[in-house]
Amino acid sequence: MSFYDIVLENEHFVIVDKKAMVLSVPGRMGEDDGRPVLGKILESDLKITIYPVHRLDFEVQGLIMYAKTPAAHKAGNAWFEKKEVHKTYAALTKPLPDARETFKVGESYNWKCKLLRGKKRAYEAPHGKESLTTAFLASVENGVFHWEMNPITGRSHQLRYELFRHGHPIIGDVLYSSSEEFSEKGIALRAFKIDFSKAPRASEFLLPEILEIKKF
Repeated sequence: MSFYDIVLENEHFVIVDKKAMVLSVPGRMGEDDGRPVLGKILESDLKITIYPVHRLDFEVQGLIMYAKTPAAHKAGNAWFEKKEVHKTYAALTKPLPDARETFKVGESYNWKCKLLRGKKRAYEAPHGKESLTTAFLASVENGVFHWEMNPITGRSHQLRYELFRHGHPIIGDVLYSSSEEFSEKGIALRAFKIDFSKAPRASEFLLPEILEIKKF
């Protein structure tokens, strides 16, 4: 079984299309977890040491970036910490029966809340960390809402919680009240684009301005 497809590889970075239901890095339980770990699989396949630059949830699919050298790792971490790299996700949702908000195709929405991460899921709290998200409703087809999401901040479960909070849990995301099954494994959330155009020295690391794959 393949857990990834290589999208871009050079002497500095490897960026892959991660499948759902595989960890990006080892979980808190370490080897006792039992779930596959993409970072370890890549190290075994490529026969090199790699360094995670960012993460995707276990249930989420799409673009994820690993560094091949300490220098690339340092640069990549700095880009993400300073918000000089921007990720875009595709999400498929169906509104809850009691959803009160309405959304228009072609409109963008700026969402803000304060989030904390519990043992399993995120929740709002006055002392939580600021969470900022831009959501664009691209289309609605057969009752399924197609979103493009930009997490301005990088809080755990940020996109999953925001869509749930607005009455639109991601399809397949039972943790956040979805009663719909996703036809693929995991949940209907996919990181499909990374924008490196504002990242200093990205071209020196042989990265394109924008790397994009299919949504679903």
